[in-house]
Amino acid sequence: MVVGFTFFYTDVLFTQQNYGDTLKKQGAQIPGVVRGGPTQKYLSKVQRRITLPGAVFLGFVAVLPYILGAFLPSARNTLFVISAAGLLIVVGVVRDTFTIIETELKVHGYDESLIKG
Repeated sequence: MVVGFTFFYTDVLFTQQNYGDTLKKQGAQIPGVVRGGPTQKYLSKVQRRITLPGAVFLGFVAVLPYILGAFLPSARNTLFVISAAGLLIVVGVVRDTFTIIETELKVHGYDESLIKG
């Protein structure tokens, strides 16, 4: 379910943004791709290829406590303290925290080399 919902949610949000028309209005173009509709189709194809491994990884993170509980029966009670939903929440919070830190560093004029390295 996590894989399906992640893939569906990302696809719906990406389609609503309509990047093909936005790039066309700004005069930008992806080399080798016609502006407008074909650009949107190309970007959607690339986005789906990127989203699938990410969705599978989130699905793996969601079932990881159950897998570990099956292989380590003595630690079953301890592992379920950190539930699958808890792991997904932690991943989201850490991701958002890094995004906020990166934005603040850019606002205050720090070089990108400080952010990436």
